[in-house]
Amino acid sequence: MDELGRTTVHQVTWRLIPLLGLLYMVAYIDRQNVSYAKLQMVGDLGISEAAYGLGAGLFFVGYCLFEVPSNLILERVGARRWFARIMASWGVVTLLLGFTQSPTMFYILRFLLGVAEAGFFPGVLYALTLWFPQAHRARAIGLFMLASAVANAVGAALGGLLLDLDGLGGLRGWQWVFLATGAPALLLVPVVLRYLPSGPDEARWLTPAQKTWLAEVLEAERTAGGREAHGNPLRALLDPRVLMLSAAYVGFPLAAYGLSYWLPTIVQGFGVSNTVNGFLNITPWVLVGLALWAVPRHAARYADQRWHIVVPAIVGGICLIGSVVVPGAVAKFALLCIAAPAIFSGQPVFWTLPPRFLSGAGAAAGLAIINSVGNLGGFVAQTVVPRIRDETGSDLAPMLFLAACLFAAAVGVLVVERRLPRG
Repeated sequence: MDELGRTTVHQVTWRLIPLLGLLYMVAYIDRQNVSYAKLQMVGDLGISEAAYGLGAGLFFVGYCLFEVPSNLILERVGARRWFARIMASWGVVTLLLGFTQSPTMFYILRFLLGVAEAGFFPGVLYALTLWFPQAHRARAIGLFMLASAVANAVGAALGGLLLDLDGLGGLRGWQWVFLATGAPALLLVPVVLRYLPSGPDEARWLTPAQKTWLAEVLEAERTAGGREAHGNPLRALLDPRVLMLSAAYVGFPLAAYGLSYWLPTIVQGFGVSNTVNGFLNITPWVLVGLALWAVPRHAARYADQRWHIVVPAIVGGICLIGSVVVPGAVAKFALLCIAAPAIFSGQPVFWTLPPRFLSGAGAAAGLAIINSVGNLGGFVAQTVVPRIRDETGSDLAPMLFLAACLFAAAVGVLVVERRLPRG
Protein backbone atom coordinates (compact mmCIF):
# COMPACT_ATOMS: atom_id res chain seq x y z
CA MET A 1 0.00 0.00 0.00
CA ASP A 2 1.35 3.44 -0.94
CA GLU A 3 1.76 6.43 1.36
CA LEU A 4 -1.62 7.91 0.39
CA GLY A 5 -3.35 4.66 1.32
CA ARG A 6 -1.55 4.39 4.66
CA THR A 7 -2.36 7.95 5.68
CA THR A 8 -5.99 7.55 4.59
CA VAL A 9 -6.55 4.35 6.59
CA HIS A 10 -4.75 5.85 9.60
CA GLN A 11 -6.86 9.00 9.50
CA VAL A 12 -10.13 7.10 9.09
CA THR A 13 -9.17 4.80 11.98
CA TRP A 14 -8.47 7.53 14.49
CA ARG A 15 -11.37 9.74 13.43
CA LEU A 16 -14.03 7.03 13.52
CA ILE A 17 -13.06 4.17 15.81
CA PRO A 18 -12.76 6.11 19.12
CA LEU A 19 -16.23 7.64 18.68
CA LEU A 20 -17.87 4.41 17.52
CA GLY A 21 -16.09 2.53 20.30
CA LEU A 22 -17.41 4.99 22.89
CA LEU A 23 -20.95 4.47 21.62
CA TYR A 24 -20.52 0.68 21.73
CA MET A 25 -19.12 0.88 25.26
CA VAL A 26 -22.24 2.73 26.43
CA ALA A 27 -24.48 0.26 24.56
CA TYR A 28 -22.69 -2.74 26.04
CA ILE A 29 -22.93 -1.38 29.57
CA ASP A 30 -26.65 -0.70 29.06
CA ARG A 31 -27.33 -4.29 28.01
CA GLN A 32 -25.10 -5.89 30.66
CA ASN A 33 -26.07 -3.80 33.69
CA VAL A 34 -28.73 -6.42 34.52
CA SER A 35 -26.01 -8.83 35.64
CA TYR A 36 -25.21 -6.52 38.58
CA ALA A 37 -28.74 -5.25 39.18
CA LYS A 38 -29.73 -8.93 39.53
CA LEU A 39 -27.85 -9.21 42.83
CA GLN A 40 -30.54 -7.03 44.48
CA MET A 41 -33.38 -6.91 41.95
CA VAL A 42 -34.29 -10.61 42.19
CA GLY A 43 -35.19 -10.19 45.85
CA ASP A 44 -36.97 -6.87 45.39
CA LEU A 45 -39.18 -8.13 42.56
CA GLY A 46 -39.69 -11.51 44.23
CA ILE A 47 -38.76 -13.67 41.24
CA SER A 48 -36.52 -16.68 40.71
CA GLU A 49 -33.14 -16.67 38.99
CA ALA A 50 -34.69 -18.40 35.96
CA ALA A 51 -37.55 -15.87 35.75
CA TYR A 52 -35.09 -12.99 35.98
CA GLY A 53 -33.00 -14.65 33.28
CA LEU A 54 -36.09 -14.73 31.04
CA GLY A 55 -36.59 -11.01 31.52
CA ALA A 56 -32.94 -10.29 30.85
CA GLY A 57 -33.05 -12.50 27.76
CA LEU A 58 -36.11 -10.77 26.26
CA PHE A 59 -33.69 -8.04 25.19
CA PHE A 60 -32.41 -10.41 22.52
CA VAL A 61 -35.91 -11.23 21.22
CA GLY A 62 -36.62 -7.56 20.50
CA TYR A 63 -33.09 -7.17 19.17
CA CYS A 64 -33.47 -10.11 16.78
CA LEU A 65 -36.90 -9.09 15.43
CA PHE A 66 -35.89 -5.52 14.58
CA GLU A 67 -32.24 -5.99 13.57
CA VAL A 68 -32.72 -6.39 9.80
CA PRO A 69 -35.31 -3.58 9.37
CA SER A 70 -33.07 -1.28 11.41
CA ASN A 71 -30.01 -1.98 9.27
CA LEU A 72 -31.93 -1.50 6.03
CA ILE A 73 -33.16 1.88 7.28
CA LEU A 74 -29.59 2.79 8.24
CA GLU A 75 -28.39 1.93 4.72
CA ARG A 76 -30.92 4.45 3.37
CA VAL A 77 -30.75 7.34 5.88
CA GLY A 78 -27.09 7.09 6.93
CA ALA A 79 -25.26 6.20 10.12
CA ARG A 80 -25.27 9.66 11.69
CA ARG A 81 -29.02 10.14 12.00
CA TRP A 82 -29.86 6.49 12.63
CA PHE A 83 -27.25 5.96 15.35
CA ALA A 84 -28.50 9.13 17.07
CA ARG A 85 -32.05 7.71 17.05
CA ILE A 86 -30.87 4.36 18.39
CA MET A 87 -28.97 5.98 21.26
CA ALA A 88 -31.80 8.31 22.27
CA SER A 89 -34.31 5.46 22.48
CA TRP A 90 -32.07 3.02 24.35
CA GLY A 91 -31.09 5.75 26.83
CA VAL A 92 -34.73 6.49 27.66
CA VAL A 93 -35.61 2.80 28.11
CA THR A 94 -32.59 2.22 30.39
CA LEU A 95 -33.66 5.14 32.60
CA LEU A 96 -37.17 3.67 32.82
CA LEU A 97 -35.70 0.35 33.95
CA GLY A 98 -34.54 2.19 37.07
CA PHE A 99 -38.21 2.57 38.08
CA THR A 100 -39.31 -1.02 37.44
CA GLN A 101 -42.22 -1.92 39.73
CA SER A 102 -43.00 -5.50 38.72
CA PRO A 103 -41.69 -8.52 36.79
CA THR A 104 -44.09 -7.69 33.91
CA MET A 105 -42.72 -4.15 33.63
CA PHE A 106 -39.18 -5.56 33.69
CA TYR A 107 -40.02 -7.98 30.86
CA ILE A 108 -41.59 -5.25 28.70
CA LEU A 109 -38.74 -2.79 29.19
CA ARG A 110 -36.04 -5.38 28.46
CA PHE A 111 -37.85 -6.29 25.22
CA LEU A 112 -38.11 -2.59 24.30
CA LEU A 113 -34.42 -2.08 25.05
CA GLY A 114 -33.65 -4.76 22.45
CA VAL A 115 -35.95 -3.05 19.95
CA ALA A 116 -34.28 0.32 20.66
CA GLU A 117 -30.72 -0.94 20.27
CA ALA A 118 -31.39 -3.24 17.30
CA GLY A 119 -29.16 -2.41 14.37
CA PHE A 120 -26.35 -0.66 16.19
CA PHE A 121 -23.66 -3.35 16.15
CA PRO A 122 -24.36 -4.67 12.62
CA GLY A 123 -24.88 -1.06 11.56
CA VAL A 124 -21.32 -0.28 12.61
CA LEU A 125 -20.07 -3.41 10.83
CA TYR A 126 -21.84 -2.27 7.66
CA ALA A 127 -20.56 1.31 8.07
CA LEU A 128 -16.99 0.02 8.36
CA THR A 129 -17.33 -1.66 4.94
CA LEU A 130 -17.82 1.87 3.54
CA TRP A 131 -14.61 3.13 5.15
CA PHE A 132 -12.06 0.28 5.31
CA PRO A 133 -10.62 -1.97 2.58
CA GLN A 134 -10.86 -5.71 3.28
CA ALA A 135 -7.20 -6.03 4.33
CA HIS A 136 -7.71 -3.52 7.17
CA ARG A 137 -11.21 -4.48 8.26
CA ALA A 138 -10.40 -7.11 10.91
CA ARG A 139 -8.09 -4.72 12.74
CA ALA A 140 -10.70 -1.95 12.56
CA ILE A 141 -13.41 -4.27 13.92
CA GLY A 142 -11.02 -5.49 16.62
CA LEU A 143 -10.29 -1.92 17.73
CA PHE A 144 -14.02 -1.15 17.70
CA MET A 145 -14.80 -4.28 19.73
CA LEU A 146 -12.18 -3.26 22.29
CA ALA A 147 -15.00 -1.10 23.58
CA SER A 148 -16.85 -4.23 24.72
CA ALA A 149 -13.87 -5.17 26.89
CA VAL A 150 -13.64 -1.63 28.26
CA ALA A 151 -17.40 -1.67 28.83
CA ASN A 152 -17.25 -4.88 30.82
CA ALA A 153 -14.31 -3.57 32.87
CA VAL A 154 -15.94 -0.18 33.49
CA GLY A 155 -19.32 -1.82 34.00
CA ALA A 156 -17.83 -4.24 36.51
CA ALA A 157 -16.37 -1.42 38.59
CA LEU A 158 -19.46 0.77 38.22
CA GLY A 159 -21.88 -2.07 38.91
CA GLY A 160 -20.35 -2.86 42.28
CA LEU A 161 -19.96 0.79 43.30
CA LEU A 162 -23.49 1.73 42.25
CA LEU A 163 -25.00 -1.22 44.13
CA ASP A 164 -23.25 0.05 47.24
CA LEU A 165 -25.06 3.41 46.84
CA ASP A 166 -28.11 1.53 48.14
CA GLY A 167 -30.35 3.96 50.05
CA LEU A 168 -28.86 7.17 48.60
CA GLY A 169 -31.65 9.55 47.66
CA GLY A 170 -34.18 6.96 48.73
CA LEU A 171 -33.25 4.69 45.84
CA ARG A 172 -32.05 1.10 45.83
CA GLY A 173 -28.61 0.28 44.49
CA TRP A 174 -30.03 -1.50 41.43
CA GLN A 175 -31.97 1.66 40.55
CA TRP A 176 -28.74 3.67 40.57
CA VAL A 177 -27.24 1.05 38.23
CA PHE A 178 -29.85 1.79 35.55
CA LEU A 179 -30.02 5.55 36.06
CA ALA A 180 -26.25 6.08 35.97
CA THR A 181 -25.73 3.86 32.92
CA GLY A 182 -28.69 5.18 30.90
CA ALA A 183 -27.84 8.89 31.05
CA PRO A 184 -24.62 8.78 28.92
CA ALA A 185 -26.52 7.50 25.86
CA LEU A 186 -28.73 10.59 25.88
CA LEU A 187 -25.80 12.92 26.46
CA LEU A 188 -23.96 11.50 23.42
CA VAL A 189 -26.80 12.06 20.93
CA PRO A 190 -25.74 15.64 20.02
CA VAL A 191 -22.12 14.47 19.77
CA VAL A 192 -23.11 11.88 17.15
CA LEU A 193 -25.17 14.39 15.16
CA ARG A 194 -22.28 16.82 15.08
CA TYR A 195 -19.20 14.63 14.60
CA LEU A 196 -20.15 11.34 12.89
CA PRO A 197 -20.21 11.43 9.06
CA SER A 198 -22.46 8.88 7.34
CA GLY A 199 -19.83 8.12 4.71
CA PRO A 200 -16.47 9.24 3.28
CA ASP A 201 -18.12 11.88 1.08
CA GLU A 202 -19.28 13.74 4.23
CA ALA A 203 -15.88 13.60 5.95
CA ARG A 204 -14.42 17.12 5.95
CA TRP A 205 -11.18 15.73 7.41
CA LEU A 206 -10.40 13.66 4.28
CA THR A 207 -8.74 15.37 1.33
CA PRO A 208 -10.18 14.93 -2.19
CA ALA A 209 -7.24 12.65 -3.04
CA GLN A 210 -7.93 10.47 0.01
CA LYS A 211 -11.63 10.22 -0.84
CA THR A 212 -10.77 9.23 -4.41
CA TRP A 213 -8.27 6.57 -3.28
CA LEU A 214 -10.76 5.07 -0.83
CA ALA A 215 -13.59 5.05 -3.38
CA GLU A 216 -11.43 3.38 -6.03
CA VAL A 217 -10.11 0.66 -3.68
CA LEU A 218 -13.56 -0.18 -2.30
CA GLU A 219 -15.12 -0.21 -5.77
CA ALA A 220 -12.41 -2.56 -7.03
CA GLU A 221 -13.15 -4.91 -4.13
CA ARG A 222 -16.90 -4.78 -4.77
CA THR A 223 -16.47 -5.80 -8.42
CA ALA A 224 -14.00 -8.61 -7.71
CA GLY A 225 -13.94 -11.91 -5.83
CA GLY A 226 -17.56 -13.02 -6.32
CA ARG A 227 -19.20 -10.35 -4.16
CA GLU A 228 -22.93 -9.97 -4.69
CA ALA A 229 -25.07 -6.84 -4.39
CA HIS A 230 -28.56 -8.39 -4.35
CA GLY A 231 -31.14 -6.29 -6.22
CA ASN A 232 -33.53 -7.06 -3.39
CA PRO A 233 -31.47 -6.97 -0.17
CA LEU A 234 -33.89 -9.39 1.50
CA ARG A 235 -32.64 -12.07 -0.91
CA ALA A 236 -29.39 -12.01 1.06
CA LEU A 237 -31.34 -13.49 3.97
CA LEU A 238 -31.91 -16.67 1.94
CA ASP A 239 -28.32 -17.02 0.78
CA PRO A 240 -27.13 -20.42 2.15
CA ARG A 241 -23.81 -18.89 3.16
CA VAL A 242 -25.57 -16.22 5.23
CA LEU A 243 -27.66 -18.90 6.95
CA MET A 244 -24.58 -21.03 7.64
CA LEU A 245 -22.66 -18.07 9.07
CA SER A 246 -25.69 -17.23 11.24
CA ALA A 247 -25.73 -20.75 12.67
CA ALA A 248 -21.96 -20.76 13.20
CA TYR A 249 -22.00 -17.39 14.96
CA VAL A 250 -24.55 -18.40 17.62
CA GLY A 251 -21.93 -20.07 19.80
CA PHE A 252 -19.85 -16.91 20.25
CA PRO A 253 -22.43 -14.54 21.79
CA LEU A 254 -23.97 -17.47 23.67
CA ALA A 255 -20.66 -18.18 25.41
CA ALA A 256 -19.82 -14.48 25.80
CA TYR A 257 -23.12 -13.53 27.40
CA GLY A 258 -23.19 -16.71 29.44
CA LEU A 259 -19.79 -15.79 30.85
CA SER A 260 -20.45 -12.08 31.44
CA TYR A 261 -23.92 -12.74 32.89
CA TRP A 262 -22.71 -15.35 35.39
CA LEU A 263 -19.26 -13.98 36.22
CA PRO A 264 -20.46 -11.53 38.92
CA THR A 265 -22.49 -14.35 40.51
CA ILE A 266 -19.51 -16.74 40.40
CA VAL A 267 -17.21 -14.17 42.01
CA GLN A 268 -19.85 -13.37 44.64
CA GLY A 269 -19.49 -17.00 45.68
CA PHE A 270 -15.90 -16.19 46.73
CA GLY A 271 -17.40 -14.25 49.66
CA VAL A 272 -16.39 -10.74 48.59
CA SER A 273 -18.28 -7.44 48.80
CA ASN A 274 -20.13 -5.92 45.82
CA THR A 275 -17.36 -3.37 45.24
CA VAL A 276 -14.58 -5.98 45.40
CA ASN A 277 -16.66 -8.19 43.10
CA GLY A 278 -16.80 -5.39 40.55
CA PHE A 279 -13.08 -4.69 40.65
CA LEU A 280 -12.14 -8.38 40.43
CA ASN A 281 -14.25 -8.62 37.28
CA ILE A 282 -12.09 -5.99 35.58
CA THR A 283 -9.25 -8.50 35.13
CA PRO A 284 -10.76 -10.78 32.45
CA TRP A 285 -11.99 -7.81 30.43
CA VAL A 286 -8.55 -6.19 30.39
CA LEU A 287 -7.28 -9.46 28.91
CA VAL A 288 -10.15 -9.42 26.39
CA GLY A 289 -9.04 -5.97 25.29
CA LEU A 290 -5.45 -7.12 24.76
CA ALA A 291 -6.65 -10.14 22.77
CA LEU A 292 -8.94 -8.03 20.57
CA TRP A 293 -5.95 -5.87 19.71
CA ALA A 294 -3.44 -8.69 19.17
CA VAL A 295 -5.37 -11.47 17.40
CA PRO A 296 -6.66 -9.42 14.41
CA ARG A 297 -3.18 -7.92 13.93
CA HIS A 298 -1.67 -11.41 13.90
CA ALA A 299 -4.39 -12.68 11.55
CA ALA A 300 -3.63 -9.88 9.06
CA ARG A 301 -0.27 -11.55 8.32
CA TYR A 302 -1.95 -14.61 6.82
CA ALA A 303 -4.08 -15.23 3.75
CA ASP A 304 -5.87 -18.07 5.57
CA GLN A 305 -7.28 -16.50 8.73
CA ARG A 306 -9.88 -19.09 9.72
CA TRP A 307 -7.68 -20.60 12.45
CA HIS A 308 -7.73 -17.22 14.22
CA ILE A 309 -11.46 -17.87 14.70
CA VAL A 310 -11.42 -21.61 15.33
CA VAL A 311 -8.53 -21.99 17.79
CA PRO A 312 -9.73 -19.29 20.23
CA ALA A 313 -13.20 -20.88 20.26
CA ILE A 314 -11.77 -24.29 21.17
CA VAL A 315 -9.51 -22.81 23.87
CA GLY A 316 -12.47 -20.88 25.31
CA GLY A 317 -14.59 -24.03 25.55
CA ILE A 318 -11.85 -26.02 27.27
CA CYS A 319 -11.26 -23.24 29.82
CA LEU A 320 -14.98 -22.89 30.61
CA ILE A 321 -15.12 -26.59 31.50
CA GLY A 322 -11.87 -26.35 33.45
CA SER A 323 -13.16 -23.39 35.49
CA VAL A 324 -15.69 -25.72 37.12
CA VAL A 325 -13.64 -28.91 37.27
CA VAL A 326 -10.43 -27.59 38.84
CA PRO A 327 -10.38 -27.03 42.62
CA GLY A 328 -9.74 -23.66 44.27
CA ALA A 329 -11.18 -20.19 43.67
CA VAL A 330 -7.91 -18.79 42.29
CA ALA A 331 -7.56 -21.53 39.65
CA LYS A 332 -11.22 -21.21 38.65
CA PHE A 333 -10.91 -17.46 38.24
CA ALA A 334 -7.64 -17.82 36.28
CA LEU A 335 -9.31 -20.17 33.77
CA LEU A 336 -12.23 -17.76 33.38
CA CYS A 337 -9.64 -15.04 32.69
CA ILE A 338 -8.34 -17.17 29.80
CA ALA A 339 -11.81 -18.16 28.56
CA ALA A 340 -13.00 -14.55 28.23
CA PRO A 341 -10.34 -13.33 25.73
CA ALA A 342 -10.52 -16.64 23.85
CA ILE A 343 -14.29 -16.26 23.33
CA PHE A 344 -14.04 -12.68 22.09
CA SER A 345 -10.75 -12.54 20.18
CA GLY A 346 -11.80 -14.50 17.08
CA GLN A 347 -14.93 -12.43 16.45
CA PRO A 348 -13.30 -9.50 14.57
CA VAL A 349 -11.86 -12.00 12.09
CA PHE A 350 -15.25 -13.74 11.84
CA TRP A 351 -16.88 -10.47 10.77
CA THR A 352 -14.57 -10.20 7.75
CA LEU A 353 -16.22 -13.31 6.26
CA PRO A 354 -19.63 -11.87 5.14
CA PRO A 355 -18.14 -8.95 3.14
CA ARG A 356 -16.16 -11.52 1.15
CA PHE A 357 -19.35 -12.31 -0.78
CA LEU A 358 -21.84 -9.50 0.06
CA SER A 359 -21.90 -5.78 -0.71
CA GLY A 360 -24.30 -2.84 -0.65
CA ALA A 361 -27.74 -3.22 0.90
CA GLY A 362 -27.26 -6.99 0.73
CA ALA A 363 -24.32 -6.62 3.09
CA ALA A 364 -26.43 -4.49 5.46
CA ALA A 365 -29.16 -7.16 5.50
CA GLY A 366 -26.73 -10.10 5.67
CA LEU A 367 -24.71 -8.65 8.55
CA ALA A 368 -27.91 -7.87 10.42
CA ILE A 369 -29.38 -11.35 10.08
CA ILE A 370 -26.11 -13.05 11.08
CA ASN A 371 -25.85 -10.83 14.15
CA SER A 372 -29.54 -11.10 15.07
CA VAL A 373 -29.68 -14.89 14.77
CA GLY A 374 -26.34 -15.17 16.55
CA ASN A 375 -27.50 -12.95 19.36
CA LEU A 376 -30.35 -15.32 20.07
CA GLY A 377 -27.46 -17.04 21.81
CA GLY A 378 -27.71 -14.22 24.33
CA PHE A 379 -31.33 -15.16 24.97
CA VAL A 380 -30.33 -18.79 25.41
CA ALA A 381 -27.46 -17.78 27.73
CA GLN A 382 -29.77 -15.83 30.01
CA THR A 383 -32.76 -18.22 29.95
CA VAL A 384 -31.76 -21.77 29.04
CA VAL A 385 -28.43 -21.72 30.89
CA PRO A 386 -30.00 -20.73 34.26
CA ARG A 387 -32.66 -23.40 33.72
CA ILE A 388 -29.98 -26.03 33.09
CA ARG A 389 -28.40 -25.06 36.40
CA ASP A 390 -31.74 -25.09 38.24
CA GLU A 391 -32.75 -28.46 36.78
CA THR A 392 -29.42 -30.22 37.33
CA GLY A 393 -28.23 -28.46 40.47
CA SER A 394 -24.80 -28.61 38.86
CA ASP A 395 -22.33 -25.83 37.98
CA LEU A 396 -20.67 -28.13 35.43
CA ALA A 397 -23.71 -28.77 33.23
CA PRO A 398 -24.14 -25.10 32.11
CA MET A 399 -20.44 -24.81 31.32
CA LEU A 400 -20.50 -28.06 29.33
CA PHE A 401 -23.38 -26.62 27.32
CA LEU A 402 -21.53 -23.34 26.64
CA ALA A 403 -18.37 -25.22 25.68
CA ALA A 404 -20.28 -27.51 23.32
CA CYS A 405 -21.73 -24.45 21.58
CA LEU A 406 -18.24 -23.00 21.11
CA PHE A 407 -16.94 -26.27 19.67
CA ALA A 408 -19.92 -26.38 17.28
CA ALA A 409 -19.19 -22.78 16.23
CA ALA A 410 -15.57 -23.71 15.46
CA VAL A 411 -16.68 -26.62 13.25
CA GLY A 412 -19.28 -24.41 11.55
CA VAL A 413 -16.68 -21.79 10.64
CA LEU A 414 -14.44 -24.44 9.08
CA VAL A 415 -17.33 -25.74 6.99
CA VAL A 416 -18.71 -22.44 5.71
CA GLU A 417 -15.36 -20.71 5.13
CA ARG A 418 -14.51 -23.22 2.40
CA ARG A 419 -17.57 -22.02 0.44
CA LEU A 420 -16.56 -18.35 0.42
CA PRO A 421 -14.56 -16.58 -2.28
CA ARG A 422 -11.04 -15.58 -1.33
CA GLY A 423 -10.70 -11.91 -0.44
